[in-house]
Amino acid sequence: QVQLAESGGGLVQYGGSLRLSCVGSGSAFRVNTMDWYRQAPGKERERVARITSTGSTSYADSVKGRFTISRDNAKNTVYLQMNRLTPEDTAVYYCHSDHYTSASTITNDVWGQGTQVTVSP
Repeated sequence: QVQLAESGGGLVQYGGSLRLSCVGSGSAFRVNTMDWYRQAPGKERERVARITSTGSTSYADSVKGRFTISRDNAKNTVYLQMNRLTPEDTAVYYCHSDHYTSASTITNDVWGQGTQVTVSP
């Protein structure tokens, strides 16, 4: 069964930093494009960052220059380094893949369970 497992959330003060991690299952992690999404209370889920299998990255305008997505394929892990956090960054953060390849199977629209990030004023 395909699984994405996030960790690293928590409570941080305004201007602080956190690093989120997402570990994916299977032996083909390196071929997968991976995303980080977030959902704040009362708001729609939004994509904040994406990294492709070749390492190309893209970001939402709201986090450009503050957040960095990266990956370590040897550890089946994608990271989200979040700096200069503000209360507007408070949300549940989710790891996601549109089409997750694991060994010989492809599973569409895979989500992790989410990790809460809370930024205090």
